[in-house]
Parts: sequence; structure tokens; C-alpha cells
Amino acid sequence: MTPQPRLLEPRSEAELRERQRRGELRVCTGAAFREQVEAEGLETAYAAIDVVVAANAEFTDQASLLLGLGPSDPPIRVREFRLGGVAGLGGSGATDLVLPIGGGLSDPNHRGGAQVLADLLAGAELPLTASGEATPLHPRRELESRLSLERIGSGRLLLHRGISENGVVAVSSAEGLTRSPLGPLLGPYTTALYSCGGSASIGLTMPGLSLLGPGSPVLVGGALGWALGPGSGHNPAPRRLPSGHARVPGAACALAVDLQGLRPAWVRATHFEGHGSGLLVGVAAPVPLLDLAVARQAAAGDHELEAPVLDFSIPRRIKPSFGCVPYSQLLAGEIQVDGRKLRCAPSHSPRIAAEIAAELVAQLRDGRFPLRLPLAPLGERPGLIPLEG
Repeated sequence: MTPQPRLLEPRSEAELRERQRRGELRVCTGAAFREQVEAEGLETAYAAIDVVVAANAEFTDQASLLLGLGPSDPPIRVREFRLGGVAGLGGSGATDLVLPIGGGLSDPNHRGGAQVLADLLAGAELPLTASGEATPLHPRRELESRLSLERIGSGRLLLHRGISENGVVAVSSAEGLTRSPLGPLLGPYTTALYSCGGSASIGLTMPGLSLLGPGSPVLVGGALGWALGPGSGHNPAPRRLPSGHARVPGAACALAVDLQGLRPAWVRATHFEGHGSGLLVGVAAPVPLLDLAVARQAAAGDHELEAPVLDFSIPRRIKPSFGCVPYSQLLAGEIQVDGRKLRCAPSHSPRIAAEIAAELVAQLRDGRFPLRLPLAPLGERPGLIPLEG
């Protein structure tokens, strides 16, 4: 039955929030929406669904822990510290600590900030040693203590590149094993790793991250997080398909989330040989179907979307490219590069992404997760300005 024309009119944020307040918000995952589009058509699916949920579960070392501690007696102004054996720096306040998530490349125990976060979330109490510069109000120079999650007054995880539009496919033209940020690659041209989940991902459900920006709520590791603004490497004007979807990594969004609400099942510490520590973080975002154009982009299938293939054996800023491949081939486990067939695997977790997407669907339906449009767009200033020297 053809829906009434009024059902295809644009929807406002206020209308969707009112539906959520009444318990009538119609929400589903992106996969379920695409199935409905295929079965019933775009207009019928749009008329039946208000919000689509997309999710990522990707590896990152572009992150930091910000830990706000209480004062010591006598007071100390921390300049350097070690927590759980991992080094960090003092922040702007006397006992504000900044710990990078990455690192640990030379550590025999493969420990970086990611492992410290995993220990804290598991309930461990970690040794803390700190040094500072003496001042009349902060005379203490050294401090030894122990720290657990409960003793951190204010703790946040900052994901400097929490969400990006698209990913890459990594291959190697070199003989043997090549270490990469996505994992080990066997060459020449034997295996491939891809970093993005395709149509299920946030950036390929929402081209340009157009409905994300400062103030947008996002589910990060199971906790309520917030978009801060453009993320590391933000590229708002990448090469795009006619549909508007990015063909390469494009817009990027930075995220922040309090540590206390994170779930260890959706925040995993990792270590890649030759690269160091990182996190596998589940992130889910609502995509309000404000109009038919947004719904059409959210309905794009994996055969319509693609990612660039790059040679990671070349340690240069601009790596040799072998064009783009559709996500349907990546998900099938085999691609063709330079006339050769390569086995490929995800350098992310489809299972964790599906789990956190289902969690956000439930929270949106129950009214436990706020539905808000951003206070401002991510912006048009690019973040990929090369460092010369």
C-alpha cells in the first residue's frame, strides 16, 4: 500500500524527541533498515522508521586518558608520573594527569596507556609515582601512592579520532611480514586488512558525519559520550561517490566519555608488534532520518560503497594506491589487487559493533539515551595539513 504523502515529509528534531518521550520512537539498526528497504522500497521504509543506529568497533591509538586527582598533603604540582609502569605528563592543574593510550613499543611487557585503562576498568589498584617542581604553594617534589578507578575524581577517555567517515585496506608489496597499525600483513600481495565495517559503520551510514558535531551524544564503550568537534585528520572534502559517500577516510570527529561508565567488554586493550598499544572501542551513534535524502544515504549497501587499497610497506605519508574495492568483496573475504587475489580480514570487530548497536537501539526506544542534533557542524577547515621539515 502506498504511504500517504505526508509521511514522506521531513521530520524535525522536536518531533522525534516528542515521539521518544511518548515511547513511540521507531528505531532499528542500519542492517535492519537496509533489509526493509530491499523488501518494501525506500519510501515505505522511511515512513516506518525514525532513527537508524550505526556502529564502529575499530582499533585506535589516537586517544588519551585525562585523570583529575585530588590534592596531596603537602601539595604537589605534578610534571611527570608513572601509573602502572606507564609514563605520562602533568596537565594544566596541579594533579591533572595526561596519559597517552598508545606507546609501549619498547616495553617488554607490551604495556601502554591502553593496558592501564584496561586494568582500571577491571578494578585493579595501580602504583602511582609522580615528580613535580617545588613552589611556595606546592612544596612537594615526589609522591608515591596507589590509584584505582574509585579514587579518580574525574577521569575521561578522549578519542582524538573517535569516528571517521571511511577506512582503508592495507596490503604489502614487500616480501615476508610487514607490521602495520591494522595488524600484520603477509606479502607480496598475499593478505589484506580493512579497517572499516562498510555499510554498518557510522561514517558510511551518515556521509560527511553531517548529523554529528559539538554536543552530539554518542554511545562510547557502553557509556554516554559526547562529540567534541573535528577529530584528528579531519578531511571534510574527500573524494566522494555520486551518492555522497566518501571513497577514502574523510571527516573525523573527536569524542569524550567518562571512565566510570565504560564496559570492559566494549573497550579492549590491544598491542600490535611493531606499532604498540591501542584500544578496540565500540562506538554507536543515532542517525535520525530527517528526510528522504538522509534515508537514501543510510540505505546504501556494501556493493555500493568502497575503500582505498594502500601499500603499507612504504613508510611515507602518501602511500602507493591500488584504487578502490567494494565492501561486498572485502566482506566476502577476497579482493583482487594488481591482478592477484588476496585473502582479506577485518581489522575491527563486527561482533562488538553489532552488540553496541543493539544496545543503543534499546536505549533510544526506552528513552535512556538523549536524541539531539549537534550545536554546530564539524566545520570545513581540514586537519590534514602536512608537517614540513
